[in-house]
Amino acid sequence: MVRPLRIEFAGALYHVTGRGNAREDIYGDDADRQQFLTLLQNTVTRYDWDCHAYCLMDNHYHLMIETNSPTLSKGMKYLNGTYTQYFNRRHQRVGHVFQGRFKAILVQKDAYLLELARYIVLNPVRARMVRNAKAWRWSSYRATAGYEEADACLTSKWILAGFDERKSVAQQRYRDFVQAGKGRSSPWQQLKNQIYLGSDDFVNDMQRKLNPEQSLKDIPRKQKRAPVKPLSYFAERYQTRDESMAQAYLSGHYTLAQVGEYFGVSYATVSRAVKLAEKRKLECQM
Repeated sequence: MVRPLRIEFAGALYHVTGRGNAREDIYGDDADRQQFLTLLQNTVTRYDWDCHAYCLMDNHYHLMIETNSPTLSKGMKYLNGTYTQYFNRRHQRVGHVFQGRFKAILVQKDAYLLELARYIVLNPVRARMVRNAKAWRWSSYRATAGYEEADACLTSKWILAGFDERKSVAQQRYRDFVQAGKGRSSPWQQLKNQIYLGSDDFVNDMQRKLNPEQSLKDIPRKQKRAPVKPLSYFAERYQTRDESMAQAYLSGHYTLAQVGEYFGVSYATVSRAVKLAEKRKLECQM
C-alpha cells in the first residue's frame, strides 16, 4: 500500500486529521480530550509548531498546524503514538487507536487560512451535535472568539490579524465570520491532487519541492530543498525593507513571526509586505 505523500518545510501550513480505527471513538470522555490537548501542547513546543485551530470530535480530530521547522511527520508520530499509549493504559485495552497514519493537506496560507479555520470549528455544527460553534467546548472557537482563555497549545493571533489589529474588534468580526459560514460549501471541493488546497501556482510551487524523479503517487525518498539563506542575505540584497521581508518569507524557510522579529516589526506588517509583493507579481504577469 502506497504511503501518503509528505512535503515538509519551514513555514508550511497543514490541515491534519486523525481518525479512530474502524471508526471507533478516540475519546472516552472529557478527561481524554483534555489529555489530548496537553499532549498537543507538548508536541507544539517540542517540534516548533503553531496550532492555529483545532476541533476534537468523537472519533476524529482536526488541526490547523504551521510548522516552523520541517517536523510534521515526527511531531504527528509523537502525538498519536503517545496518546495511543495513554488511551490504552487508561482504558485497559490494546491495539490501534487511530486508523493508519494521519492525513495532511498542504494549504495555501493567504488564500485559505480563514476559510479553513472556520470549517474546522463548524464541524460539530455540521454534525448536528450542537446548534452553534460556541456550544462546543472542545474546539479553538471559544478562545479565538474571546469567550474564554486559550489552551496553551493554541496560537490565535494570526487568525485574528486577518480581521482587525484591535483584538476586541477582530474577535467580534471572527464571530460574525464563523456564523456566516453555516451552510457554505466545503473547501475540500477545491482540493487538488488530493493533498493541495490552493491555486495552480501554489500547487506548482509545492511540486517543485519534490524530487523531480518521484511520482506524486509515492512519498519522496528524500526532500530536496534549496539551502537556507540567512535573513541578513535578504536585508542586503533588496532595496527596501518591505521587499526584503517579502522575499525572506516567500523563500519558504521563515515564518511571518521570524521575519518580523529580525526586521523589528510585527508579523502583520510582514504579511502586508508579502501581499503587496504577490500583487505586484500578479500585475506583471497580466
